Amino acid sequence: MLSSDEIPALSRGTIDPAGHRRGDDAWLDKAWADPDTRVLVLHDGDPGAEDHRSRMGRRSRAPVSDGPEGPRLVFCAPEQAPEGERYLLGADDSGCAYFAVLAGAGAPAPEPPGAEPASLREVGALLDDRDSGLFTRAVALAHWNATHRFCPACGAPAAPAGAGHLRVCTREGTENYPRTDPAVIMLVHREVDGVEECLLGHNPRWPDGRYSVLAGFVEPGESLEQAVVREVAEEVGVTVTGPRYQGSQPWPFPRSLMLGYTARATGRAERTDEQEISHARWFSRPALRQAAESGEVLLPGSVSIARKLIEHWYGGELPGEW
Repeated sequence: MLSSDEIPALSRGTIDPAGHRRGDDAWLDKAWADPDTRVLVLHDGDPGAEDHRSRMGRRSRAPVSDGPEGPRLVFCAPEQAPEGERYLLGADDSGCAYFAVLAGAGAPAPEPPGAEPASLREVGALLDDRDSGLFTRAVALAHWNATHRFCPACGAPAAPAGAGHLRVCTREGTENYPRTDPAVIMLVHREVDGVEECLLGHNPRWPDGRYSVLAGFVEPGESLEQAVVREVAEEVGVTVTGPRYQGSQPWPFPRSLMLGYTARATGRAERTDEQEISHARWFSRPALRQAAESGEVLLPGSVSIARKLIEHWYGGELPGEW
């Protein structure tokens, strides 16, 4: 298991999500009228000028200041927030409520003094536990709400409700809740002549030198452990045994939950996927260190659980990242 010092960057939230308040309209109205309430503004962009991926990237950005203790989210008071859908993020021990607002399409991007827009990918690992958790929840809710504006059963418009945590079909009253796609992400290892090695793969869409652990979505009717075995066989033609759960991390790009595993290689399997992984390499610990230091291999960024799995196996921090 990942230790308390190896908790993935986007799994460090400390704010109570206050789920019992989402249907309490009186409490929500009072909280929004309180000048001490903090609001994080995300921007939806111009739908006529950007494709879906570009707009999703914009929804992953929020104002961030860079101070002596590192990056911090910049919040505003409710009366300063732009028009747009609002989502309850939670409340802290003092009773201070936190909301996110997804500014409507075409609305000017907020520019608080001393702040610059930054994405969750860029600063998620640099923020403190509170801000990392709030930013992650805000991005996840913004992505889901922006892409589920219609009822999946009948196609009628779906109105936001539950402080941004559900949408209700305006025709049938059906409630639709945020969707999360489970995905396994695994570090495969083996021992050869007494030397431990880990397996890293290269995706053909990545720049040369970029490597990571293997990953894939869980299929219907499949357990997490079965998904680990299947994905490794499909992607690199290796059979594995003994998948061991290590930890999890939300990955709201747009709606995944990454479930981290290690698994031991035991032999060869028929490879069915020649697209996601173009080639794979085995690294001993000294070889991985040398390749990372020289720049021959670029490892995943510190915001991802992939980096935690690699460094957990290695036994310490490694240099360089995407």
